[in-house]
Amino acid sequence: MAGMIGTGKTTFAELISSRLGSEIYYESVGDNPILPDYYVNPKRWAFPLQIYFLNTRFKTIRQASKAQDNVLDRSLYEDLIFAELNHEAGNMSKLEFETYKDLLETLMRECAPSPDTRPDLLIYLDSDLPTALSRIKNRGRDYEQVENHPELFDYYKTLHAKYQEWIKHYTKTPVLIIDSTKYDLHDPQDAEKVLSQVKEKLLSLEPVAV
Repeated sequence: MAGMIGTGKTTFAELISSRLGSEIYYESVGDNPILPDYYVNPKRWAFPLQIYFLNTRFKTIRQASKAQDNVLDRSLYEDLIFAELNHEAGNMSKLEFETYKDLLETLMRECAPSPDTRPDLLIYLDSDLPTALSRIKNRGRDYEQVENHPELFDYYKTLHAKYQEWIKHYTKTPVLIIDSTKYDLHDPQDAEKVLSQVKEKLLSLEPVAV
């Protein structure tokens, strides 16, 4: 899965993994010891946070690759978006950003040669900014709330724009783009529509027997 904060990645991932009968591997958010501090003082915690995410994502990929059809609720490929945003905002120094990119490239090279660690499909969840902000508000994590931290609005706005640009140029794996604003996954009919799209895309990627 891929997409900005608040696009519904976890909900969609749980639906898909349930249908596939596979495991879901969650992004380390609720148990992340750095994330709350980052929202309070991003200049102090941006670099440690990015390294923490990079490390946990890579370990998750290695673990998920041990079986077929497992689902990750955020991809390694989009990690650079957050690091770029932090660097441009002055939260990461040039040296920290270059160090981060070097490590990311090393981990990418580790993943690239093996079909087991490279995703079969990237499902990108698209959303307009107001919907994403509404979902962020509804899930209630205090440190994410614009009402408590007004400066976060510009952060989310910039992040949304970066994601829109990123997906236009993404070529690492096959992609399925789903407009997450069109579906209520609590509605069985909507859930089936999403699952049908995923199934159809996966079938199109299977080699044709000759």
